[in-house]
Amino acid sequence: MFPAARATISEGKKVSAIVPTEAEPRTGAPYAERAELLKALAHPVRLEIVRGLLRCGCRNVSCMEAQTGQSQPCISQHLMRLRAAGVVKAERTGNEVYYDIGNPEVAAVVAALFGDNPEDYR
Repeated sequence: MFPAARATISEGKKVSAIVPTEAEPRTGAPYAERAELLKALAHPVRLEIVRGLLRCGCRNVSCMEAQTGQSQPCISQHLMRLRAAGVVKAERTGNEVYYDIGNPEVAAVVAALFGDNPEDYR
């Protein structure tokens, strides 16, 4: 336990951020879903891809290669992980696959990380 938390608890004050209430169980779906979202974003290249999609909109792998400087196989591997987590969605148009944000909660998370305003995203 953190020293500040220990001091607050020992003084007899209720600390809802540390001690879950009955309506807020210690484990469960809300925590697991959010943890999966954070795991999917927990790589610098994936974070750069997602932020690029939020700022510029739908893109294909070639655009992402130019944006990140990463190779096509690298981008594809990261997109596979992001798709599996539901962070991005894909739409095929002819021979091209275009990617866009698939989870609206992503904008708030990325904005908080970078100090952006989520309303500035397209």
